[in-house]
This record gives sequence, structure tokens and C-alpha cells, in this order.
Amino acid sequence: MDLDNLLERYQAKDEKAFERLYGIYSDSMHGVIYNIVRDHDIAEEVMQDVFIKVWHKADSYSKEKGRFFTWILNISRNAAIDKIRSKAFKKSKQNLNTDYFVDIIETHESLDDKTDAIGVKKFVSKLKEKCKEVIELLYFKGYTQSEASEALDMPIGTIKTRNRNCIQELRNMVLN
Repeated sequence: MDLDNLLERYQAKDEKAFERLYGIYSDSMHGVIYNIVRDHDIAEEVMQDVFIKVWHKADSYSKEKGRFFTWILNISRNAAIDKIRSKAFKKSKQNLNTDYFVDIIETHESLDDKTDAIGVKKFVSKLKEKCKEVIELLYFKGYTQSEASEALDMPIGTIKTRNRNCIQELRNMVLN
């Protein structure tokens, strides 16, 4: 069955289509969520919440706006970030540093074989230390720019500039 037909059935609240989509995307979403929350049980809980949310908001997905994978990926990422920003989570967990995060990606421990693979470690390791710090906080730990500014004791303008410059540097590495 093609994905468009499956998505139409899912939006019409066909439970079998939902189960099939869950089977297709759950491992990938769990990997994305786990890489943010760093706890398998919490990642499982957030993933279940995400799939319940996408079931109830099925009519808000539009293939004209983007791929289903991208839509559910953004919902998963945002839910995971919301979780780590919660007071309860902050009290119970400590964030990991970038070196540990990159090693996990390289070993595929938390990612499905289909989800990795542009060799994140190779690119991140080539960045200057100041870039690694900003990228770690903003993208791997889910900090806002204000929170990163506070954590690194830097003006927010410097955080924004470094973020933009470091992302451009990563783009150049990946595309060249």
C-alpha cells in the first residue's frame, strides 16, 4: 500500500492505518526523543503521547505543507524538548555533554538503522570548541537562546551570531 493511501485512511480515523504508521515511524521517533531526554522509559512515554496527539490531530496534517515524517518528527522533537524543560524532569536528570551524545549516534545504540547517517560525529568534531558549546546547548539539550546565553555567560547576541555562523559552517562541511 502506498503512503498517500495509508495517510488518507489514517486521517479518516482508520485504526489499522494508524497501527501501520506506528509500526513504520515508532522506532525513528523513539530514537529522536531518546536523544533529547536520554532515558528510555521517558522516551517511550513521550513517544506514546506523540502518537496519541497525532491521532487526535490527524486532520491538521497536509501533504502540501510537507512530508508526514517531517510533521511527526517536529511534533516528537517539540514534545521531547517540552519534557526536558519541565521542572520535574530538570530535578530528576542531568544533561550529558556533546562528546557522549556523538558517541551514541556513532554506535547506533539509540537510533534505528534507517535514521542515522550523515556521520554527525565527523562533522561536529571538526567544529571549533565555541561552536560545539552552542550547538550542544541549542540542539542536543533543547535550550532556548536565552537559556544558552545564561548557561555560557554570554550576551544573547553572541549566542545568536555563533549559532548562525556554526550552522553555516556545518552546512558547508556537509554540502562540500
